[in-house]
Amino acid sequence: MNRDRLIRLLPWISTPLLLLAIVVVWDLYVRYSGISEYVVPAPGDAWASLVGLLGERETWTVHIWTTLLETLVGFAIAVVTGIGIGAVLGRIYWLELMLRPIIVALQVVPKVALIPIFVILFGFGVTAKIVTAAILAFFPIMLNVMLGVRSVSAGHREVMRSLGAGRWQTFRHLDFPSTLPYVFAGMEVGIVFALIGAIVGEYLGANEGLGNLVVVSLNALDAPRLFAVIILLAALGSVLYFGVTGLKRLLIPWHESVQQNQGN
Repeated sequence: MNRDRLIRLLPWISTPLLLLAIVVVWDLYVRYSGISEYVVPAPGDAWASLVGLLGERETWTVHIWTTLLETLVGFAIAVVTGIGIGAVLGRIYWLELMLRPIIVALQVVPKVALIPIFVILFGFGVTAKIVTAAILAFFPIMLNVMLGVRSVSAGHREVMRSLGAGRWQTFRHLDFPSTLPYVFAGMEVGIVFALIGAIVGEYLGANEGLGNLVVVSLNALDAPRLFAVIILLAALGSVLYFGVTGLKRLLIPWHESVQQNQGN
């Protein structure tokens, strides 16, 4: 087996082994630490609760669907606004300098503190969660796009001008492909933040969604179901993240980060 093939197979070997190690340590801790089952359940109990949770029709049609909708809509809004504003601020340096204090202030404000305001403005429906998801995902996307626009070499722009390329041709053949890797770098972080925003919004005020299931399980002291929901959230976040990375492999297969992951 050559080195490149071994590198490609490594995640398929290491990930199951790591998960198995986590489950073993978890089981040993529950067995020998004397901790109450109301605090940390045994892995078998959490698995049985997860199977039961997935077997409930409401889990798929209400809770997963609601959280997925809030996450994806908020993420889509963040992508559109983040790319647009990031591109403008990346090209117009004086405007970015003028808005920098506001951008920094908005970044450092704990987003959780804004959720009650969103609930007051938009109610307890999905709108407040979508806004929260969009705000959390917006900043990493905008900052990466701004960095990507500024990373385009001035020398390459001069070459395009010397070849008689117009603004559209320069954007299509230079700016757009050069910025795409930065866009996807922001999107990979943004999709995770969007899910966190949706969950936190549901946690603080909702009657449906996986965040609401966390609250209900916690209030009922149902630790196995609580851990089952956490596992389900981890799985959903992984699917969304790998969906973005899959899109990156499809759209920029030429980029070094994609080729390294493919073992080329």
